[in-house]
Amino acid sequence: MRAWVNGHLLPDPSGPALPVTDHGFTVGDGVFEAVKVLPAGPFALTRHLRRLARSARGLGLPDVDEAQVRAAVEAVLEGQEIDRGRLRITYTAGPAPMGSGRGDAAPTLAVVLDELHTWPETTAVVTVPWPRNERGALAGLKTTSYAENVIALAHAQERGASEAVFGNCAGDLCEGTGSNVFYVVDGEVRTPTLASGCLAGVTRGLVLEWYGGREVDEPLEAVRAAEEVFLASTTRDVQGVHRWDDLELVAPGPVTREVARVWAERERDDLDP
Repeated sequence: MRAWVNGHLLPDPSGPALPVTDHGFTVGDGVFEAVKVLPAGPFALTRHLRRLARSARGLGLPDVDEAQVRAAVEAVLEGQEIDRGRLRITYTAGPAPMGSGRGDAAPTLAVVLDELHTWPETTAVVTVPWPRNERGALAGLKTTSYAENVIALAHAQERGASEAVFGNCAGDLCEGTGSNVFYVVDGEVRTPTLASGCLAGVTRGLVLEWYGGREVDEPLEAVRAAEEVFLASTTRDVQGVHRWDDLELVAPGPVTREVARVWAERERDDLDP
């Protein structure tokens, strides 16, 4: 692991790095990106930085200095031989008084590099009883306020699954804790629209561009008519789902296999699409 915080590489990434008054630490007032690192470098970094900037604006944080973030990424990656890694870019409101109100300190920027394990070809998911609020202030933003996801993922893991899936307040399919959900009905690839409250996943967007599919909002129950289901995320890429609650699915099915093939081919050909 290597870590860069506010202009400096840390000699010990596990040592002290932030003041205890940092608003990202005290109230989760921050945004972040997880970027996959391949031997050739970080994948889709430009798209991730654009989303980081959108999330920061949505949270009311100062504009992200993209040049500074890129310099931090270069510093963390310099001299590293990486087969498969993950960059975590975190941007917070910086030190502030205790409570919800922000202070006037400069934002905190941290970039951390760690290894990234490879997920199995298929997995199980569980629907959780708590909805995503598609009308909430944080809808569609990638913030550090992840307590809902922590609880949901623990719920799923207790039931033998690696991902938890949320519906939204309208009862429609929304997203996983760290993934977008795709499903196949009559050979057509479908995924919820951004109006559902789901995150505009980088992998989600590239799957729609590279393979195609229809964005549509449907009740959670619509998945029971699906022939295939797969997840898409930075860390999972394209991963088939063999079980959703008590529903057994063929995985990876033929469409999922083709999406994964197209993904692998296009990812190899273009590091920053």
